[in-house]
Amino acid sequence: MSHEAHEQPETPHLDFQGTTPYEDYVKADVLTHLQHTLSDDPGEMVFLVTTQVMELWFTVIVHEWETAAKALREDDIPTAVDALKRSRRELEALNASWKPLSGLTPAQFNSYRGALGEGSGFQSAMYRRMEFLLGDKSASMLVPHRGAPRVHAELEKALYEPSLYDEVLRLLARRGHAIPEDVLRRDVSRKYEPSAEVEAVWTAVYAGDERDEVARLGETLTDVAELVWRWRNDHLVATRRAMGAKTGTGGSAGVAWLEKRAQKSVFPELWTARSYV
Repeated sequence: MSHEAHEQPETPHLDFQGTTPYEDYVKADVLTHLQHTLSDDPGEMVFLVTTQVMELWFTVIVHEWETAAKALREDDIPTAVDALKRSRRELEALNASWKPLSGLTPAQFNSYRGALGEGSGFQSAMYRRMEFLLGDKSASMLVPHRGAPRVHAELEKALYEPSLYDEVLRLLARRGHAIPEDVLRRDVSRKYEPSAEVEAVWTAVYAGDERDEVARLGETLTDVAELVWRWRNDHLVATRRAMGAKTGTGGSAGVAWLEKRAQKSVFPELWTARSYV
């Protein structure tokens, strides 16, 4: 055994002048004291914590997609793909957040549902930023956040920025693919609508060399889109199990609204083009 090994301390450093370096970095004390339940039901804690965990995953995923969008603007597909691949694993973790809630009975959910008042997941600003990055834009979704100036400003900025998919299509155009001008010059604050010409471009990409970096980008985007679809469906199933067809919290249509959302594909031409390859 080396002399250096003998000099290693038998216990880790335990005495710090202030808070621990771990606390300084993670802010665990802040995170673990943000849970303020509003009912006496013991099940409310898992609902609250799970929702807060979802918000943290939304934050990470937004960061990844904004990183990817920036890389695409700079024609750096490898960096964009790396960020999208990280977001795949993060989406899998996000989707697993439904597991603690997926077994809620109506009686269990109703025992603390009243504590939510008019609160509803569709009011999540960070989730809305995710949706905007996916091309699902709606100016009306800024309205709930008028009372929070910083949040409203961040959402408004995201509304008027190109979505992740807009950046993909602009890159394709720069590389000589026939993306129509009306798609390239569209009002990016509006919801993206499918284009037959864009579908034809993806058909040609898929019919070509699968090792081409644009084809790999398309498949990575499809992975992301599939996980978003699974998120929406898991949300639908968990909600249907907990509350059936009741009106959702916050006045939404509940399951009916979620069913409509679950039917829509993200990056639509990536899916429809497969029928023509």
